[in-house]
Amino acid sequence: MTGTLYLVATPIGNLGDFSPRAVETLEAVDFIAAEDTRVSVKLLNHFGLKKPLVSYHAHNHVTAGRAIVQRLLAGESCALVTDAGTPAISDPGEDLVGLCAREGIAVTAIPGCCAAVNALAVSGLPTGRFVFEGFLSVNRKSRRERLEALRREERTMIFHEAPHKLLDTLGDLCEAFGPDRPIALCRELTKLHEEVLRMTLGEARAYYEAQAPRGEYVLVIGGASAEEPPAVGIDEAAAEALALRESGMRLKDAARQVAERTGHSKNAVYEAAVRMDSRIRGGGCR
Repeated sequence: MTGTLYLVATPIGNLGDFSPRAVETLEAVDFIAAEDTRVSVKLLNHFGLKKPLVSYHAHNHVTAGRAIVQRLLAGESCALVTDAGTPAISDPGEDLVGLCAREGIAVTAIPGCCAAVNALAVSGLPTGRFVFEGFLSVNRKSRRERLEALRREERTMIFHEAPHKLLDTLGDLCEAFGPDRPIALCRELTKLHEEVLRMTLGEARAYYEAQAPRGEYVLVIGGASAEEPPAVGIDEAAAEALALRESGMRLKDAARQVAERTGHSKNAVYEAAVRMDSRIRGGGCR
């Protein structure tokens, strides 16, 4: 009989948030897979628990995941914990759960803290529909492409960010969504210096230009207002972009200009123009 993988949520700052069921689960399992064993030892010591620990994190999750699955297939039970919050959410535990699913191993969630959901709850922004984006890419091109794709997202958006990257991220968010979009900046949730700031993106950028960010942040951003579909069809927009190119403008610049006027995304206009150009001329685009 195979064992069970337990996803045990850990406190994000306040040890009082660790549930009795979570303590019982750690007491009952054969071993614990931890993001950082040094952090998890402190948690275990606080609750008087002693259990074998193995390391499972972003840099070893492939080999460590296979080893954990083999132990589960042999009948042992395992609790997966992160340094803080719910395992497998924006976390390499996702891969371990996938391995277990493919092997038919039972996975049980022991619910508890999740910084994203807590931030959403206190944000003052709509909570009925939301999208969790986690950390944006550190690659500037990839980051801007992702934000461009989210520009017309109507659901509330949730991001994680580190303090040393916050100001640059706020600048990119202002550029993508405009300075008037509402944001709640949730800092050090459940900890001594917990703080929630509600303002616009432009105000947030100015605020943190004046003082250095401190602590880990969850950014909750209002979605775009519902808009009427573009009055100009995508084929018409593509033809307009090609006409601007013939007048000497680069196609990417033409697509951006047409997108601003018609409401289509610049990527949609550019790709449609490339397809149209290929049909008409059978060649590439400049």
